[in-house]
Amino acid sequence: MPTADPTASGFGAGPREFIALMAMMMALQALCIDAMLPALGQIAAELHVTDPNRRQLVVGLFLFFAGIGSLLPGSLADRYGRRPVLFACFAGYIALSVACALARDFALLLVLRAVQALCTAGLSVLPGAIIRDRFSGDGMAKTMSTISVVFMIVPMLAPSFGQAVLLVASWRWIFGGMAVMGLLVGIWAYLRLPETLNPQFRQAIDARAIGANMWEAATNRAAFGYVMGGALLVGALFGYINSAQQLIAEQMGAGARFPLLFAVMAGGIAVANLTNARIVEHFGARRVSHAALIAFIFVAALQVWFAHQPHETLWQFIPLMTLNCAMIGFTGANFGSISLQPFARIAGAAASLQAFTRMACGSLLGALVGQAYDGTARPLSWALLLCGLAALAMVLYSEKGRLFRRLIGPGQPRPIADPTH
Repeated sequence: MPTADPTASGFGAGPREFIALMAMMMALQALCIDAMLPALGQIAAELHVTDPNRRQLVVGLFLFFAGIGSLLPGSLADRYGRRPVLFACFAGYIALSVACALARDFALLLVLRAVQALCTAGLSVLPGAIIRDRFSGDGMAKTMSTISVVFMIVPMLAPSFGQAVLLVASWRWIFGGMAVMGLLVGIWAYLRLPETLNPQFRQAIDARAIGANMWEAATNRAAFGYVMGGALLVGALFGYINSAQQLIAEQMGAGARFPLLFAVMAGGIAVANLTNARIVEHFGARRVSHAALIAFIFVAALQVWFAHQPHETLWQFIPLMTLNCAMIGFTGANFGSISLQPFARIAGAAASLQAFTRMACGSLLGALVGQAYDGTARPLSWALLLCGLAALAMVLYSEKGRLFRRLIGPGQPRPIADPTH
């Protein structure tokens, strides 16, 4: 399978640095979401927001418009290369973080958050295309899992970062910190990330070519179920993120311990990705992710049961939510690699469409779950269970009713070796 010409691109970053850089690029989007959680109350108070559920829009709108923004960067990157599109996204991330820090009106803040999500969606889309340029098959799943381990450090620490800022300064400095982080990662990428697009795979920029590529990516049965299944699980996760501050910090009484507990639960995803990176090439991405999805459904059923008890405690909720975060960790990287596998020629367009589907559907579903918050964990627990069951149905569609199979033989994808490492 052809890959980018190493003599043309240079492959400046070695394997470990490449993994760290991809992870930090993806983590910038997570920082935009999770660092806000401890500050939602202060933002609402300073900008005169009285409806407690309305403050969730600071996160929910960003997620939704990040999904919409995901449609374009991949196609542009398939034509002009990964680097030009990537650095335009870095510029937008930095400038709009500063603009959000200066916002004096809640409606204006929401508009700026939406524009920021639109302009910076490529930071979450393009790493998938860049990884696909260099790897395939279970090797790609292993690389994505390893990247996710590093990536998860930021979502785990982001609420603590936000809380630390609030101890010494206004919530506006959270956006200032995001701008600084974007600048540092952008400089790193500029110096060390080469162009990875194979010149043979450059696509024309016209409506017919883009439409054909998107249609090809959307109608591939082997990918469709995994994309939709991933979107459902992401939606359940976003529902948890939207309501976490109200449910855990306020209703369940975690208070100032919320950032630490959020990090513990997010740590389930990191541990799962670390484990997945070690086992996926042995067992296969399908077997690992199918087992994790079934476990997710079982744990979600337990969450429903506990949520309907008279007084669910924080210490009943935390372990089960941590387990389900871990199951999402096992499905995420594997579903992503399986769904991108058929699209070496149009990896950018496919990554864009798939990111759009996951983010747009997931953010809408997450917003519905968040707005359904009623002072208990019942809406969230039912969302986890129903999304898990629907995701299983989607996977069965892609696999034609057969779970736990593994591709072997001549058609089994192999990782693309880096000629210089």
